[in-house]
Amino acid sequence: MIIKGRNILLRAIEPADTPLLHAWSNDPDIQYNLASWHFPASARDIERWLAAFRNDSTDQRFLIETAEHVAIGLANLVEINWKDRNAFHGMLLDAPARGRGYGADTVNTIMRYAFEELALERLDTTIIEYNHASYRLYIGKCGWVEEGRKRNAYYRRDRYWAKIIAGITRDDYLKYRAKLTPPSEP
Repeated sequence: MIIKGRNILLRAIEPADTPLLHAWSNDPDIQYNLASWHFPASARDIERWLAAFRNDSTDQRFLIETAEHVAIGLANLVEINWKDRNAFHGMLLDAPARGRGYGADTVNTIMRYAFEELALERLDTTIIEYNHASYRLYIGKCGWVEEGRKRNAYYRRDRYWAKIIAGITRDDYLKYRAKLTPPSEP
């Protein structure tokens, strides 16, 4: 199944995507903005990573493509807790795709899928304090709420940074969506 946004598509990650995933996993500029710790990865590491989550309903990862089927990044819904109806969401965009609206389209598409198709109640994410673009995207544009900060949670380039904890509930999403959708005429 392909999940369609306005100008993006979310699709399953395929073995043929391994060279691109390998390049992104070893790109220091991409990794600098991600919250998790990364080490240099071989193509075999990427193949093992891909195989590890392929059929897991609590760990959904997607390749982001433009409408023209150009791969531009990854998005996920992981740590899905089906009992409590929540999940963690993360995303990475390749540098040429940034600043072109693909991030907002991806977040909106993930939210629509999570809340309207999977019936989740909330989504969480974390943002490194210096990642202003992600902060503006989630909290400034897409209706997420900053729910807290953990001081000195990330160590990058010889300095500690706060972990910003953000979330959005189903109700937050429905209010956000209503602002985007003009009322229909009678």
